[in-house]
Amino acid sequence: MFRGKKYQDSAKLVEKSKLYDTNEAMELVTKTSKAKFDETVEAHVRLGVDSRHADQQVRGAIVLPHGTGKTAKVLVFAKGPKADEAQAAGADYVGEAELVQKIQGENWFDFDVVVATPDMMGVVGRLGKVLGPKGLMPSPKAGTVTMDVTKAVNEIKAGKVEYRLDKTNIIHCPIGKASFGAQKLQENFEALMGAIIKAKPAAAKGQYLRSVVVASTMGPGIKVNQAKLG
Repeated sequence: MFRGKKYQDSAKLVEKSKLYDTNEAMELVTKTSKAKFDETVEAHVRLGVDSRHADQQVRGAIVLPHGTGKTAKVLVFAKGPKADEAQAAGADYVGEAELVQKIQGENWFDFDVVVATPDMMGVVGRLGKVLGPKGLMPSPKAGTVTMDVTKAVNEIKAGKVEYRLDKTNIIHCPIGKASFGAQKLQENFEALMGAIIKAKPAAAKGQYLRSVVVASTMGPGIKVNQAKLG
């Protein structure tokens, strides 16, 4: 695979086989971010679980101390006073069945997070096939199925991120922008890892954290020493 000169220069700064301490990894990820735009930094965490089993699922949400550097667009499914509450909290879109039709009919996805009150889940359930694969389906575990829509919207706007396993038992999650600098990225990373470690399923056997890699959008992967994370 062809890689550009900037990537090749960045890759020279990283020792492929080395497991870096968290602070070293964050210093390095900011140095290897050389694109003309402010790159997003992501953590990729491989877990020793089997996501095919319900009792080994790892999923949740956390408000990162310094946010993600991006203000998420929030869609709220609610009616009556709860719809007014969502609007007042700063939700970008609020509605009921008409939004379901817009998503189904127009393939409309101009939002990053979906929140729903429990009484709207019957309506939202119709979108399972389209929202599910995109990781947008509201869930009580992520705090996105709730009657407290004000809290949900405020937390998302403040930088709440959802983490969940993909089919290969890896969690991919943003921890901020390269412009944050190493210290803020480290604090966000440690908050995320703390949540993932806390969410370890009782059914998980053997080594839980298999590998942890951080990388900016266009930069090389940097391995973090998972043994020091907990």
